This record gives sequence, structure tokens and C-alpha cells, in this order.
Amino acid sequence: MLVKIFAAAVQGINATLITIEVNCSKGIKFLLVGLPDASVKESHERMISALQFNGYKFPRKQIVINMSPADIRKEGSAYDLPLAIGVLAASEGLKIDKLTDYIMMGELSLDGSILPVKGVLSIAILAKENGFKGFILPQENAKEAAVVEGLEVLGVNNIKEVIEFFNNDIKPSPTLVDIQTEFLNHQSDFPFDFSDVKGQENVKRALEVAAAGGHNIIMIGPPGAGKSMMAKRMPSILPPFILEEALETTKIHSVAGQINSNTALMSRRPFRSPHHTISDVAMVGGGTYPQPGEISLAHNGVLFLDELPEFNRSVLEVMRQPLEDRKITISRAKFTVEYPASFMLVSAMNPCPCGYYNHPERNCVCPPGAVQKYLNKISGPLLDRIDIHIEIVPVPFEKISDSSPSELSSEISDRVIAARKIQDERFKDFDDVYCNAQMTSKMLNEFALPDESGLQLMKTAMERLNLSARAYDRILKVSRTIADLDKSEKVEPVHLAEAINYRNLDRETWASQ
Repeated sequence: MLVKIFAAAVQGINATLITIEVNCSKGIKFLLVGLPDASVKESHERMISALQFNGYKFPRKQIVINMSPADIRKEGSAYDLPLAIGVLAASEGLKIDKLTDYIMMGELSLDGSILPVKGVLSIAILAKENGFKGFILPQENAKEAAVVEGLEVLGVNNIKEVIEFFNNDIKPSPTLVDIQTEFLNHQSDFPFDFSDVKGQENVKRALEVAAAGGHNIIMIGPPGAGKSMMAKRMPSILPPFILEEALETTKIHSVAGQINSNTALMSRRPFRSPHHTISDVAMVGGGTYPQPGEISLAHNGVLFLDELPEFNRSVLEVMRQPLEDRKITISRAKFTVEYPASFMLVSAMNPCPCGYYNHPERNCVCPPGAVQKYLNKISGPLLDRIDIHIEIVPVPFEKISDSSPSELSSEISDRVIAARKIQDERFKDFDDVYCNAQMTSKMLNEFALPDESGLQLMKTAMERLNLSARAYDRILKVSRTIADLDKSEKVEPVHLAEAINYRNLDRETWASQ
């Protein structure tokens, strides 16, 4: 008997429909075709054990299984459940009247338990788009898939539940998710808040400007100055997720297997902080079976690189193209996958190898030329993609011991959201531009060109501070954001003056010893 059952393969962050055709005939043979990898082929043994443990017989017949389309590689153990159900149905051990109404995915344990799989949100979206009634999947993944409205999500713990559903119409309870509870009510639950930070008002202001305009930022300061502490609080002042952003970010984390069973939808922007020993493949994604890298896991959120010069040069260089294009394309001989990578880069570094160059109280002990050599570990093209450079010094005792409350993250966030609304209106007619950091030179001339006095200030600053030419556009972008925070229609000299102060590393005298 020939039956068809449906599953899905995840490529990149999107799913492709897989039709599993199972034919049982006379003979004793098991054939699995359609470009399955080794883990899919191993499902034969898992199916036999799972069915026997639950009192069902694996048919002693010739079984031919085709996984179509045959030119897409099928990877992983998530096909165990549909393969086992297909074999039972083809051997007439299962009713087939409802079989094509559902997509099925799940890994089988030897006792028939169904283990969680990756990428179920992408598969659930595919099922809805293709008109399936429902999605049968492991119970641990059910909340994640239930985010998709109009799809019956049946979470199961054992293959016996699936067989009972098709044979005896004993239906598992559908999983339902309240988006209001799962998403909107948790958007402000942050583990860190700027109210905990004493002093550092100039750095807080720089981070506020960066959040308001989507600017990449680097903090330069000695050990213990609070660079990492403030970077961890960055998500708390970013604009909250909209539902489309939350869905896309959740899809990426689902494909990477980083959504736990209690999470239906990510409600807060991601914060990723990889160690400086990370490889370039782990950073941008890829591998034998491509997976999203850290830059994609930080999509719509923050990627924090602490001790930036300590990262391998090749790791930093492969980030240059994603920083511009906001996506990463991974090409292999037989396929190409694309992952989104629209993240905000927040980085930190010591000013020199010893960490105390420009320190107000301690002397730098580095030999001549060491500061410039340390800075040169970061290439010019990468530094060119970082709009804001801010120096940070340790907080004096008077500030640390001050018990007066600091400004809450929610108060800073309100100003950031207001500035982003201005930008939304400004760029509504432009594709793929949603914040000031993404403006082109032509757009700068239209939206951020200062008046005569502002241009004179820029000229004076560039001459006196020996600013590089690449600093000009960056200063205009940042000054436009400062003007938005100030609710100013025009870029005034005061906005330019603040933006000029955020280009420390461009000054030729900065690393002179």
C-alpha cells in the first residue's frame, strides 16, 4: 500500500515542505531514498524499537520510502515520527483518513518518547501557508509553534498518542498561546537597568544616542571602568520588539535550537556576547550543516564584543560585509543559505596593552608605539563602520558612594522611542532604511546638512583635531540623531559639537606617546 505523509526541512531560517512516500509490498527489505543523511538512515533502528516497546509490530515486508523533493538534503533525527507513522499506515496498521491534514516532526527515543527538534516555528509557518489543518510535534516544542494563529498544534510525548489519535480519534489537547501574555507583558522584564549605574553620565548619553539612531559604538577605557556593565544594559533602552521582529528573531533562535520549552515567542531584543576566542564560522554562521552564527543570533538586538583587539583578525574582517548589508550569505557547492544579521554592534577595548593609557591616576607602562600598535589590531574599514567612539574613565569614590537614584532605563527608552518615531516618519518612503545609521551620502545631504555656521564648525574641528575624512559622514549621522533626541528639525551647531566629541579614535593625536 502506498501512503503519503508530510514533514519539512529547514534551510536557512525558512522551511521547505517534504513529502514522504511509503510503499509496503511483498518481500523483506528496507530502502530509504531521497538524499537522507546518516542520522535519517539510522531512524530504521529507532522506529523498530519505539514501535515494539509500545506493543506495535514493525512490518516484515519490503518497505520503500522516498523523501521528496529528492534534491534537498534531509538532515537530523526530526523525521523519525513521520517515517514511523508512514510505515504503520502503509502496512495498514493505521487509518489514513486524517493523515494528510497534518505536518509531523519529532525524534523518537527507543521507548517511543518524542524528543524536541529545531526550527518548529519555521515549520509551523510553512504548515499555515500550505493550508494544513495542524502540526503534530514534541510537547516541548508546542508553545513555540502555537504562536502561529489558525493552526492546530498538537504536542505529544509518545508515539502511542499519535497512533491513538489516527486510529481511535483520541485527540491530544491542542496547545494555545496568549500572545498578550507571552509577548507584550514581558517586554519590559530586563535583568539589568541603568538606574544601577553610578556616574558615567557622558557614557550613558553616548549609549542613548547610539540606541536612538541605531549607531554602532565602541567604548575605550581601563579595566574596571564599567564598559561591560553598561553594555549589558543596552537592550533595556532599545525600542521594544514589534511582532514581526519578534517572529523573525524567534525563527533564528529556533533553527539554532536555543528556544526553551517555556518560551513561545522572544519578547526582548537579544544580547549576544561571544568570547574573543570565537572562530569566524561561529561568528558568521556556516559549518558542514549550516547554522546561524552569533551575528544572526543577535539579529534585531545587540552584539557585544568585549576586548575587541583580542579577537582574531579574520573574525573581525568577516563582519565587515554583514555590518553593511545586514545579512550574511553562506555558499556551499550544492546550496546557498541566507541568514539575516541586522544587529547593533557594541564593543569595548582597553586603550593599550596595560590598560592605563590616558588614565587620570595611573601611568601607562607600555613601550613607545605600543598604543598605536594595539589600536591597529582593529582595521580601518571595521572602525569606519563604528559611528561613536567614547572614552570612559573609572568612577570616583564620591560618585560610587552617592545614594541618590540614577535615571531609569525606562526613562531613557522613552526618549529613544520618540527619536525613532521621527526617523520612521522620515524614512517611510525609503526601502530598507529605518534609522539614521543607515543613511547614504545622498540622504545626509537631504536630511542632515548643517547650515553655514555648522559647516564652519566642522571645518575647524577637522583641522584642529586632525580628524580623518571618514569621520565627516559619521559625525553628520550622529548629529542628526542628537537633533532628533532634541526634537529639532535642523542640525544645529550644538548637535554637531556633541557628535564631534564622539570621534576620539579618529584624532591623529589620540594614540601618540
